[in-house]
Amino acid sequence: MHKTKNILLFTLWGMIFAAGVIILIYETSFSQSGTLADKKQIEYISAVGMELVALGGIPLALRLFKFKKIAEDLVNRKEHALLVWGMLRMLMLCVPVISNLILYYLFLNPTFAYLALIHVISLMFVYPTMDRCVAETTPQT
Repeated sequence: MHKTKNILLFTLWGMIFAAGVIILIYETSFSQSGTLADKKQIEYISAVGMELVALGGIPLALRLFKFKKIAEDLVNRKEHALLVWGMLRMLMLCVPVISNLILYYLFLNPTFAYLALIHVISLMFVYPTMDRCVAETTPQT
């Protein structure tokens, strides 16, 4: 169980580190920001797409372990299932953070920054502690 928790923690903190690197690259003018600011149609489609990802992905990620099939898998196969489903849940929240940060710096539209922040806040609800890992792999009565 410790190995699974550490892998999930590494994924979470790796994403935070990657987000910090992206911010550092753009804020130090190593890469030019706003390169797609004049492409309003692409910006609109990207914004709507990422908003839909947030509206659908965050509730799905937070409720993922409540689905009957997944809950049974977590109880029956414990560590392996927790690694698979926990990684899926972590990536459902982490990948949009990185995507939104990149889109923010490409378009300089604060909508993407706010969406990234919402995803980061939602990560607090799935932070992989040992107590959470044990609770998610024990049967619910």
